[in-house]
This record gives sequence, C-alpha cells and structure tokens, in this order.
Amino acid sequence: MTTLTASSRLTDGCDVAMANAIDRLLRISTAVAVLAVASVAAYVSYWHAYAVVRTHGEIGLTARLEPATIDGLVYASSMVILYAARHGSPVPRLARWLLGVGIAATLTANMAQGWSHGPVGAVVASWPAVSLVGSYELLVWLIRTSGSLEREPSAKCLGED
Repeated sequence: MTTLTASSRLTDGCDVAMANAIDRLLRISTAVAVLAVASVAAYVSYWHAYAVVRTHGEIGLTARLEPATIDGLVYASSMVILYAARHGSPVPRLARWLLGVGIAATLTANMAQGWSHGPVGAVVASWPAVSLVGSYELLVWLIRTSGSLEREPSAKCLGED
C-alpha cells in the first residue's frame, strides 16, 4: 500500500496532483466538521453564558449580547494570529493574550452554568466550549499550513507532452 505524505519524495506529477486533491478534500471535510461542531457548540455555549450573565445581574439586550463578546474575542484573536502566520509577521502578544482570555472566559461561563450539578456537571457543560475552540483552532492550523504543502503536478500528468 502506498501512502502519500507531504514529506515523501513524489517523482510522478500525477501522485503530486492526487496528494493535492486529497489534501484539499481533507481541508474541506474538516471545515464542514468544524462548521457542524461550531453550530451546535455555539448555540449551547451561548445559552450557558446567557444564563450565567442573567444570574449575575444583567438583563435585557445586555444579557443577550454579552455572551457573543466571548466567542467573538476568540474568533478575532485567532484571525489576527492566522493573518500574522500567513504573512510571516510576528504574532502580536495582545492577540495571543486575548485568545487565552477568551478561551478561559468561555470555559468559565460554561462551567459556571453546569456547576450546580457538581464537578461532573461543570465538565459536561464546558464540553461545547472545548469542542468549539479545539476544532476551530485545528481548522485555523490547516489553513495556516496549507499553502506550504501544495505542489505543482508535472506536465506529463497534465497531458502537456
């Protein structure tokens, strides 16, 4: 059985084209999985954070909007880190710091919602935040590294003899 990897020496251009197609399929399927996980996790995480915010005194529009600032911070920080990586720039310390704060905030809000059911309830309630941030960061890693793995197929494979 032949395995195509980015580090193997591929002499046949068709193998390179096949490896590129497989890599693209992996990125697309990962993006679909992240969107599915993100949809479910964002819904659950939002309502967990909303309940915590309401319990601690916020009402109305403020209570409805505040949970979005948490995951929005994670997204914005990740995009700045991705941008820096794609352009070979140093990652701003603020972006890394805010990503950590955003992750801590979403975990804390979700755990606080489940805490009334004990430690196991807190862990179960925190799972949507973990899965959202984890799968999202894996997708960002794929995007960040995808450009360095692409190769050009040979003229023979493209039928340009």
